Amino acid sequence: MRAESESGVRSVQLALQVLEAVAFAGEPLGVTQIAERVGATKSSVHRHLLTFVDNGYLVQDSASSHYAPGPMCRLLGHVAPDTNLVELAHGAMQDLREALGHSVVLSTSTPRGPVVMTTLASRSPIEIGVRPGSDLPFHASAQGKLFLANSPRPLQERILAQPMETFTPKTITDRAHMEQELFQIAREGYASAPEQILLGVNAIAAPIFDQNDQCVASLAVVGSIQHLQADPDQQTIDAVRNFAAQISRKLGHGRGLSALEAANSPTIERRRARK
Repeated sequence: MRAESESGVRSVQLALQVLEAVAFAGEPLGVTQIAERVGATKSSVHRHLLTFVDNGYLVQDSASSHYAPGPMCRLLGHVAPDTNLVELAHGAMQDLREALGHSVVLSTSTPRGPVVMTTLASRSPIEIGVRPGSDLPFHASAQGKLFLANSPRPLQERILAQPMETFTPKTITDRAHMEQELFQIAREGYASAPEQILLGVNAIAAPIFDQNDQCVASLAVVGSIQHLQADPDQQTIDAVRNFAAQISRKLGHGRGLSALEAANSPTIERRRARK
């Protein structure tokens, strides 16, 4: 009975991954592309695609056979209780790109790690960035460490108890080192991950808080280590934090403090103040 239950859970997880792959792609995808993105066989992916098409969550183009979000996906987006974060963040993302010139990334957190919601390409002819729908690791990305630093202790314990994959020689895989860094991130209000997931690349991320003082998203800039150094300059840090705070204010965060002060105060101290 337990084996059947676990098999059912895995099937649901794959179905959600298939739906997310199409929803975040930004363009119609073929079954081979979807299977590659979710790491599953084409036959298993195809079964889920047929179910989603039959129920209106996806549509299939008769000419290309590619799949795109259907009317039920759009309906769910309209009835979702949260404000459309991508739309709210767009102006601040554009301003941040104009201010610094780097690629800008908006991400949200899931139990398996950060997921990229949307991006804006840099003004450089050489593009460094990630595509919407990409999963990022908690321990090796600026966004992931930022979310962990602003998460409840039980979630931190669960993630830190897991093996930390080594992506580059600079990836942090020691728990004590990671906990020390998370404390620093919570105190300073931003995170970076110089060459920790990909050599030659760095990201600087700041938290976005909602009206309930929860870190619901992150705003980040991504670029080469040459332009986003391991020890980032204060102008870059301030710009990312300021524009993240702008988005936080649009979500109702602040409650009498300036949004930047609230965004920069450590989670532990904010929660202690409410007790």
